[in-house]
Amino acid sequence: MFEIIFSSSISVKDKKVQVLSSVSASSHTNIKTVCVYCGSRMGKGREYEALANKLGTLIASNRMNLVYGAGSIGLMGVVARAARDAGADVIGIIPEHLDAIEITQDGLTELHVTRNMHERKKMMFDRSDAFVVLPGGLGTLDETLEIMTWAQLSLHKKPIILLNHKNYWSPLIQLVDHVVKEGFAAEENAKLLQLAETAEEAVEILASASAENAPSSSELM
Repeated sequence: MFEIIFSSSISVKDKKVQVLSSVSASSHTNIKTVCVYCGSRMGKGREYEALANKLGTLIASNRMNLVYGAGSIGLMGVVARAARDAGADVIGIIPEHLDAIEITQDGLTELHVTRNMHERKKMMFDRSDAFVVLPGGLGTLDETLEIMTWAQLSLHKKPIILLNHKNYWSPLIQLVDHVVKEGFAAEENAKLLQLAETAEEAVEILASASAENAPSSSELM
């Protein structure tokens, strides 16, 4: 069991990074830690599990670390275990009222238990250089729209990658386009999301992305 404290609880393990894919992070990228938003359920079909497993493995093999919601169930657990087992640091952040419900993943490099959801979201933001969105439910939608809104308000310029596997997120893309078309958002808001269809494409975007010269204003969130 973890010793739970409100700043952090850290378990450090030795890691050996293995190159598991031909995707390779560019030397100029400064994306070192990736936040993954995803479902606490598996969804229908094994393809979602395979997608999460591939993304976690690629994050690790490209010498990036993972920030996520600390759960062991659903796609959250799959991506975390894949990244951990492939050698990445995995930082889990969970509010105390969900700690028992979501069954916290063991073997994390760091576990942070926050007092509430807002503190959790802010810490996930602060610890991350970029965001990748896997298929998920209402919680994933909430996190995605909020991080887009923070970008719209010029609070950050961190990359947001929507992994639109088999058009899972196409209705969301269409909704954003509709909001822009109807005049309730500027055209540039439709460009806040970078689209990928596979885990390999998502990591390629990360490898060429940069958060350099893009200061964030998380104290305003």
